[in-house]
Amino acid sequence: MTPAVHRVVERREETRDVTTLMLEPVEGPRLAFRPGQFNMLTAFGVGEVAISVSGAPREEGPLRHTVRDVGAVSHALCQRQVGDLVGVRGPFGSDWRVSPDCAPGPILDVHDVVVIAGGIGLAPLRGAVHELVARSHETGGRVFVLVGARDPSQVVYHDDLEAWDREGAVVLVTVDRGTPEWRGRVGLVTALLADAGFDPSSTAALICGPEIMMRFSARALVDSGVDASRILVSLERNMQCGLGWCGHCQLGPFLLCRDGPVVPYSGVVSTLLNERER
Repeated sequence: MTPAVHRVVERREETRDVTTLMLEPVEGPRLAFRPGQFNMLTAFGVGEVAISVSGAPREEGPLRHTVRDVGAVSHALCQRQVGDLVGVRGPFGSDWRVSPDCAPGPILDVHDVVVIAGGIGLAPLRGAVHELVARSHETGGRVFVLVGARDPSQVVYHDDLEAWDREGAVVLVTVDRGTPEWRGRVGLVTALLADAGFDPSSTAALICGPEIMMRFSARALVDSGVDASRILVSLERNMQCGLGWCGHCQLGPFLLCRDGPVVPYSGVVSTLLNERER
């Protein structure tokens, strides 16, 4: 429960309200993590918030977190400058199961992997895409990265998207609302599925973004022939302890800080995501 003190060694403004912080521990080695896990970040004097790790284990250098300015703590984190201190607890939770040393899962025994991200949902997926693209060079599998955003100004990680495209991934980006300068696609991210070209019979999928987007994306994948047990989603709730003690992040039978945030879409998660809100 005690945060390890880290120093901001670099910061990048991804969009008007999204900032990536590069953190190095004041003492000791960098924390080990798996793609999809999260840390509890402390803005000293303000509070603590759960933020997914947006780096990849094979990347050298600082610990990477991408933060959207949506509340008091995230605002304080986004205002941190190089040299400022941040507390880090973790890592916590389940992962995307994209590495051989991860828990057994549906990802490594398929030919195609579809990654669907909505907005800042690309941050928890970034490390997984790095791992998948590197693995595709070894196994010959294909990686499809489908990204949706509200408008062009909300698309994050432009350099990564271009790099993944150069390295052989199929990268498709769409926005809900275009601008006069935008020359890309306009529409929902689910509309990209038809043009992606993956084989549903040998496909796994990773999805992160607003729940309504994940619900419709998972449904569309299942309707196209993808096995629901091969679809993973990342669910977000009010995570305060990270250890399953406080119960704030309970969703049905899950304590998402412990049992999630990455969970299979099949079974009870499918029921929960498709239940009408009351």
